[in-house]
Parts: sequence; structure tokens; C-alpha cells
Amino acid sequence: GLHLAKSLESKYQVKIIERYPERAGYLSEALNKTIVLQGDAADQDMLREENIENMDVFCALTNDDEANILSSMLVKRLGARKVMSLINRHAYVDLMESEGTIDVAISPQQITISGLLAHVRRGDVVAVHSLRRGAAEAIEAIAHGDSATSKVVGKTVEQVKLPEGTTIGAIIRGDEVMMAHHDIEIMNEDHLILFLL
Repeated sequence: GLHLAKSLESKYQVKIIERYPERAGYLSEALNKTIVLQGDAADQDMLREENIENMDVFCALTNDDEANILSSMLVKRLGARKVMSLINRHAYVDLMESEGTIDVAISPQQITISGLLAHVRRGDVVAVHSLRRGAAEAIEAIAHGDSATSKVVGKTVEQVKLPEGTTIGAIIRGDEVMMAHHDIEIMNEDHLILFLL
């Protein structure tokens, strides 16, 4: 929570709810613009006083999965727009995302696996994410070159030869995200989002 607040507080209004008074004091000294509230994230009265229904994002980042899940469910019910929760147990991640209770379940284990996969893949791979406990992967790769030097640049999506079980889901061109229709021509510096079984 401290590191996230530090990275966000210069651009956004950030509030931290900290249960322990001593830690709340430390956080208020360590942060410049962040408001630190000493209290319980499951305290409905405090959440309403802080206008939780007007919050863009609520992040539950304790080391306790159950506390993160319960506070996230409460906050979502009270009207927060987007709810993100740190969850370590795979069973909880799948359950919360499938139920639609939590918008984003953050799994440190999956993030670590994704980082390792991107490192192993190297080359023009920007990011790799393991999906559904390794049953599939989403890979973001960059297309380089021209029609003479590249196997994908200058070709349409349907002309690109991909390994079995691989599909191009989307193409990111500058700030534009396009669904990968069969007739879209891939250009130099396009980011391709690939899904692999």
C-alpha cells in the first residue's frame, strides 16, 4: 500500500485506511500528499463519510485474503466504481472473478510467473500473462520491419502463420486498440496480443 500510494500521490488523490495507529502514523510521515485514515476498511460508517461511492478505484492490499475480499465486497456494494483486491489463494481468485464481485483480483504468484515467462520469451515480447492457472497465455509482442524483412508486417491477420492453438486477439496501434479481424494489415511497431493454449 505504501509503495502504491507513493507512486500515485503526485497525480491522484489517494487515501489509505490503516487499522493500526502506529503504522498509520508512520504512513502519514512517509507520504507527502496521501491522506492516511486510522480505522477499519470494513467500517461502513467511515466508508460512507469518505464518500466511497465517489471513489474511482478501491484497492484492498493487506496480507489477509479474507479481509481483502470482504472489504472489497462491502465497498463494491456501497458503490465504488472499480474494486481491486490482492488475493494469494488461487481458489479465491477464480471465485471472486467468476462471481463478478471484484473487478480485478491481483495474484502475486501469477504476476511472478508472468514476469518469468516474459524474461524467458525475450525478443520482442513486452509482456506474458499466464491465464487460468497456466491453461493458456496472453502474450504482447511487437511487430518490427517491413514486408521484406518481417514474417508478419505487411500481411493481414489471416495470412500470418501461427502455431496451432494460437490466435491474435487484438492489435494495438499507437493509442488505438483494434479487434484482430482477418483483413487487418499488420504494420511496423504494432503491438499484437496473442492468446496461446
